[in-house]
Amino acid sequence: MSTDQVQAEDKKSPAVEMATMEKQNSIEVGEVSEISEQDIVAAEGEYTEEQYKQLRRKIDRYLLPLMWLCYGIQQTDKTALGTQATFGLREDTGLHGQQYSWLTTVFYLVYMIFEFPSNIVLQRYKMGKILSCYMICWGVVVLCIGFAQNFTHLVVLRALQGLFECCISPGFILVVGSWYKTREHASRSLVFQSANAGFGIISSLALYGIGKRGAKNPDSEPWRWMSYFLGTMTILVGVACLFLLGTPSEVKWLSPEEKRMANARIVGNNTGHDRTGVKKWQWKQVRECLIDPCFWFAGINAFLSSLPNGGLTTFAHIINTSFGFTNLQVILLDIPRSAFSVLYFVAVGLITSRKTGLRLFFMIGSTIPPFVGFLGMAFIPNNPSMKWTKWGMYFMTVPYVISLFLAWSLIPSNTAGRTKRTFTSSFTFVGYCVGNMAGSQIFKAKDAPYYIPGVIGCAVCFGLEFAVLVCWRIVLVLRNRRLDKAIANDGLTEEERTLRAKKMGEEDKTDFENPYFRYTL
Repeated sequence: MSTDQVQAEDKKSPAVEMATMEKQNSIEVGEVSEISEQDIVAAEGEYTEEQYKQLRRKIDRYLLPLMWLCYGIQQTDKTALGTQATFGLREDTGLHGQQYSWLTTVFYLVYMIFEFPSNIVLQRYKMGKILSCYMICWGVVVLCIGFAQNFTHLVVLRALQGLFECCISPGFILVVGSWYKTREHASRSLVFQSANAGFGIISSLALYGIGKRGAKNPDSEPWRWMSYFLGTMTILVGVACLFLLGTPSEVKWLSPEEKRMANARIVGNNTGHDRTGVKKWQWKQVRECLIDPCFWFAGINAFLSSLPNGGLTTFAHIINTSFGFTNLQVILLDIPRSAFSVLYFVAVGLITSRKTGLRLFFMIGSTIPPFVGFLGMAFIPNNPSMKWTKWGMYFMTVPYVISLFLAWSLIPSNTAGRTKRTFTSSFTFVGYCVGNMAGSQIFKAKDAPYYIPGVIGCAVCFGLEFAVLVCWRIVLVLRNRRLDKAIANDGLTEEERTLRAKKMGEEDKTDFENPYFRYTL
């Protein structure tokens, strides 16, 4: 398209504005998904900055507390097995050898198998309702774990739990992308992901109370009551999500006009709105993923970060008791670790929302302390006088999740095209699942209770992840430099380039197909 054609389009703007006003007046509840791409682009300039700020505050008020609670419950449900293991789960169900490790492996194996189909379901149907139903189902499964009597019961229930939890994290990433501007992706993602630690404080206190009561009456099998508590809470929150969670076109707490404004607010992301590309799966975008180095970086990074995560979530409580702490002390010692994690999340979220180009720097830097911490846990002598030093090494592993969570936030920021974004998200979570499965298996029963080979393996992963993240940032920097060179002599104004980029985003073009797409660092 030439500059003259762009000017001709600008002359049509009064007619477009008139059509937009007529369209706006005819909008009814439930019709927001049918708003045209042209209308969404034209609508962006119809609202004031103050109106957008008021809408953002409303979105934050409804979505962020709900997503924080959902994500926190999911993480607690998923990792409570480690706490339950120190309160008699292994003994009461007759687990032996690697059977305990397989409870984590089968969870992530089923998680991985159903990851891709679940993401297609999220793309095709109402995301909020699908996520809510999945959450209620996994709550029922967690509740049933409290009734398990043997390995067969546990392995079947953990498989079902993996099936129903597989779409929560990728679903939330797509939700963030459908509501927030690119610059807001990291901070909003980190808000709900901080529940990984923040809700952990609440759950640790609750599980401590259950465990302490059980210590007075060992026959009460406190690990079962932990499942009853967590399962019931999950079901209740899932029911609440049925009424509150969703994308702009789905939720009931926005007026039709606010839904239109919500879609117009993110048009500058150049990735389309929440209904862009939902009706058609585009295989050409899948093929584009396979030749995009960043697609592979995302998956490899997820694997390398998740392998230590799989080991920690399954064996951290057991390893900490090997330092010389009791099972109740280990629960309490998780609280300062979780508190620091929340503060770190908040700091990173605030900084990345105010200054651009820092996400990958934080991701790279966050691999260094856990690398040192795991080596310390492996090589510092195991004796009572060193237990606090070894716990300090364990404390140093806190930042590692930033490398994974910020990478998730890069998916909606740097991946345009609905199918490409969905496929990238699915592949990333396949890496996440495979890493967690491998992490639970490198901690061998014969190495108990210190698991030194597994701990060293985790340190090696962080060293490799550091190298992957450096390469990832170099690729994105080179792409942006290539963009700067291309637009330097294209004869277009900044406004013309911005308009073209927005239109291509609404047409479901990928970041490769959109010559004006700039990558977030």
